[in-house]
This record gives sequence, structure tokens and C-alpha cells, in this order.
Amino acid sequence: MLIETRDIWKIYDMGSEKVLALRGVSLKIAKGEYIAIMGPSGSGKSTLMNLIGCLDTPTKGEYFLSNRKVSSMNDDELAFIRNKEIGFIFQTFNLLPRVSALRNVELPLIYNSTHTNDRIKKSKRALELVDLADRMNHKPNELSGGQRQRVAIARALVNNPSLILADEPTGNLDTKTGKEIMQLLSQLHKTGNTVIIVTHEHDIASYADRIIYIRDGLVEKEETINKPSD
Repeated sequence: MLIETRDIWKIYDMGSEKVLALRGVSLKIAKGEYIAIMGPSGSGKSTLMNLIGCLDTPTKGEYFLSNRKVSSMNDDELAFIRNKEIGFIFQTFNLLPRVSALRNVELPLIYNSTHTNDRIKKSKRALELVDLADRMNHKPNELSGGQRQRVAIARALVNNPSLILADEPTGNLDTKTGKEIMQLLSQLHKTGNTVIIVTHEHDIASYADRIIYIRDGLVEKEETINKPSD
């Protein structure tokens, strides 16, 4: 099992009141699955994504990633897990504006001290996978929104992570470009990547094999998507 959460709670102390963002979420996600997490604003889906991505820790409960109990790790250990095990794709791309696409993709490898030659080789390969080899020396402001998201996907892939975590990956894209990005994520899933997308759009969630619905900090229901065979 790649991901297992056991009775995960997240409680924010807002001074005079406590906000229960998650109220006992238990999930299992196997290696190689394609999962969508859906829910309205304030449902807790973003909080759950932050916990799965090791960007935050639960107030109580246990979280296991690749059979390691990450819910009790310290900040340095969580940073190591994020760098080695998880590739992040954000709605706002989160690219450095003054450096090239290649340099942006290299960032996770710079943080873990990968040798320069290996770093460049892996980054070029990741850009080839997202069909951007001819744009590797362009800066983000010289790229379209779809191309910037492809750079972000290449950056997420460059460390060969256990998990690709995408937060509203088409939120800043037009419909046609959004469809292209979702097709790319589907292709990556078919090559063996575990993909989790967080979205409030059902047409985006329908690319996944299973949808987990979150409401009021709880798993409301799950739905398996039956797709036609190729």
C-alpha cells in the first residue's frame, strides 16, 4: 500500500474557536492508482492534500507513505520525504520567473545535491517526456500557460517520485489546454505513476479511476470510474 491514513484529524486553533478541518479520515491508496479528491470549498480536501503531501502534519491519527510512518516525522525528515517521494503540481505553476525551464526543472535535484551532469541529463529527459525539449532554454514569461504547466509537471517527475500530487492542475488554463494537461497526466499514470488530483470539477475528476468525495472534513463517499478499454 502506497498511502494509508488512519483516523486523521486536523484541528486549527483560531483563538476563541477551533476549526475541525478533518474529522477522522481513513484512506488506502495503492501504488499505481489514479485518484481524484473532490469536495466543495471548505470541505477539507486541500487540508487532506497538504497532509498527504507532507506539507503539514495531522493533529491526531496516523499517516503511512510507502510503509513509513510520516505523521510522526520532524520537519527535516518531512522535507526529505517531500523531495524524494512526492512530485507537486500546483494551479499557479510556482515557477521561478527569471530562470529557464530547464533550471526550474532542476530545482528538486539541486536541493538534494545531485551531481551537475546527472541533474542536467535528468531534467532534459523530464522535459522531453512532456514534449518541451525545444523550450528548455525559455523563461516562464516566454511560455504559454499550458507550457508552464508542462514545465511544472516535468519538475514533479524529475526525481522519479512515488507519488504525483496535483492541486487543481487545470485551474488557470483554458478548456482545451486543460484537456491536454489531463491527457498528459493520464499518459503518465499509464506508465506506472501514482497520481492524485485535487479538484472541484467533476469533468477533471473523471480522468481518475476512483473519486474520493470529501465533505465537512469527512469522506462522504467513493466512486469507481468505469472506463472503456482501449
